[in-house]
Amino acid sequence: MRTTQRDGTVVVIGAGPFGLSAAAHLLARGVPTRTFGDPMASWRDALPRGMLLKSTPAASAIDAPRPGHTLVDYCEAAGEQRYESDWDVVPVETFTRYGEWFQRRLVPDLERDRVVSVDLRPRGGFEVKLDSGEVCAARAVVVATGLTGCAYVPPELARAAPDGPSPGAAVSHSSQHRDPARFAGRDLLVVGAGQSALETAVLAAEAGAASVRVVARGRRAVGFGAPPDHQPRLRPESPFGRAWSLYGMTYHADAFRRLPGPVRHELVRRVLGPLGAWWLRERFTGRVGVTQGVRVLGARTVADGRVRLTTSDGPGLEADHIIAATGYRPDLAALDFLGPGLRAALARTGTSPHLGPGYRSSVPGLHFTGLSAAATYGPVMRFVVGTQYASHRLATALARPSPHPPPHGSSGEVRGRWGRG
Repeated sequence: MRTTQRDGTVVVIGAGPFGLSAAAHLLARGVPTRTFGDPMASWRDALPRGMLLKSTPAASAIDAPRPGHTLVDYCEAAGEQRYESDWDVVPVETFTRYGEWFQRRLVPDLERDRVVSVDLRPRGGFEVKLDSGEVCAARAVVVATGLTGCAYVPPELARAAPDGPSPGAAVSHSSQHRDPARFAGRDLLVVGAGQSALETAVLAAEAGAASVRVVARGRRAVGFGAPPDHQPRLRPESPFGRAWSLYGMTYHADAFRRLPGPVRHELVRRVLGPLGAWWLRERFTGRVGVTQGVRVLGARTVADGRVRLTTSDGPGLEADHIIAATGYRPDLAALDFLGPGLRAALARTGTSPHLGPGYRSSVPGLHFTGLSAAATYGPVMRFVVGTQYASHRLATALARPSPHPPPHGSSGEVRGRWGRG
């Protein structure tokens, strides 16, 4: 076991858009930084081939500390097709290459070691253990692990896969499929109504699935957004469309942080919720069946290796496989590299860390960005464009350490140093 003593170092865990953006800002400020992770791993390994981004090119830029690192800049440097208009739809493969290019240019010393554990040190700061055997000291840690460990499968579906959801079981999660062609000739049910559900269904249908049906809870759950020329003209522009609420949540996330916990949680759930991209409607219609306005009650395997989905309308549905395109739920319990004592000391809002200014947690020196910050800073933290708000604020807080105030909020909402709730 090798031990390194570099107490002034900030460790960034994660090499997706939020981790790379945070590391780039820290390095630009001269903050000694070590970044660990496999660059763009979730984008490369957990999304199906042929997927297109719902976000516009402008909303798909990873925030950088200096100009010249947008998606358009990458396309020009790589000699690839330019994606810049709101009418342009970005392939996930292009975005993944863009993120890797961003990393090579701005976080060149990225280390691909896996962080095994993070614990508090008796004299302050953190002890970070790597799978290489190295143990390093850090004055601060930034958790930017994105979707890792956050895939959510409702218990009603999970019971049909006792060994865990997987492509080989009766039920899987949408993040477990890279090749839609595996469903050629098979009957498929997709549970969910968001972009992931609708696009997964379309890709499977286009790859030769015998039948594909989307099952959704709301009576009008399956829908598609408006194209760029159908946006309201008298409302402010945001990366997600023209709306006062979207403008406020994008550019004033600190105000969102001050809302009561239950209000924040409901807004994170509802705003920018399930909706297909405008460009997906034509590909979806006529290829994918829809059953909506029903609750999923359970799933079980039946004869010939098929699976039956029981719903509130009685008859149920049968297929060869069920995909739960039911999204991601950040949960501190999934961050098992954080030591038990460290997790117990964290104030929480729901199952997420409760954060203060600069994306600080209740443990001095421990910061969270990206999906884990959404419960505090709003739904914009679920999208790449959220790096524009988060990264320079986080880097500012770490470049100029200051006394650590408790996160804003009611004591009944948090647990850890300020009570339990």
